[in-house]
Amino acid sequence: MFRNVLSAGFLIRVSHSALTWAVTLVLFLFETDLRQGVKHGEFLQPVIFVLLVFGSMLLYFVTSLMDPGYVTFDDELKGRGARSNWNVGDEKEQMLPAVKKAHRLRRCGYCMVQQPMRSKHCQSCQHCVRRYDHHCPWIENCVGERNHRFFVLYLTMQLAVLLWAFHIAWSGFRTEAAWKDWLRVNTFLLMAFIIIIIFTVVVMLLLVSHLYLVSNNTTTWEFMSRHRISYLKHCGSEENPFDQGILGNLWTFFCVCKLVAWERIYFRDEDELV
Repeated sequence: MFRNVLSAGFLIRVSHSALTWAVTLVLFLFETDLRQGVKHGEFLQPVIFVLLVFGSMLLYFVTSLMDPGYVTFDDELKGRGARSNWNVGDEKEQMLPAVKKAHRLRRCGYCMVQQPMRSKHCQSCQHCVRRYDHHCPWIENCVGERNHRFFVLYLTMQLAVLLWAFHIAWSGFRTEAAWKDWLRVNTFLLMAFIIIIIFTVVVMLLLVSHLYLVSNNTTTWEFMSRHRISYLKHCGSEENPFDQGILGNLWTFFCVCKLVAWERIYFRDEDELV
């Protein structure tokens, strides 16, 4: 399930972890609400905050190290057997547009595996990824069909931690008469505060954009490169063949754990007509 920890992204993951815990340590060292709570024997708030930080780190490593949905030759063999169980029979399948069969038989020119619909070859990972969204340098891994929901959950928890950290850091600034004295006293807390602001803005933008795409059952790759994707070229600018309604899209994304045969959703209108 998990990739080798000692990979090209090792330094990125170590840096992310070190930065996260360094900022957390600063929030405890200065006279913030967290430190005040510890001083007065009120440990509920500090414990909950540390657990949230630990939870966000856990989701980060799960998203970063797990298989995002790599397409393998074994999947191709299983797919051939699964097609025999589809509701569409051989005669009926022949009546469907030829583009349907073309999409099923498309092979990657790099790794030579048969690409399911919505998959794409990632040059960084050197693999084809199911329901490819994007390659994220932050986690040094692709975001695909298997780990996309964990990526969104990570962003949600990370945003909650950052917003709370923003409030905590703000409570720790000390007032001084002179500007130089204030800067000397609050230097490390100010650095942590700036880091928190930057990450808050980035995480918020990412979370909002991904929730919007998820609610429409589209991916970052499909949204940005719609004009270059063969199965979307003939669709109108507002048409999405994978859209199942907001509730259906959210249910499929968050609650359906097995891999989805996107071809069946894509060709559902043709199936009903035939």
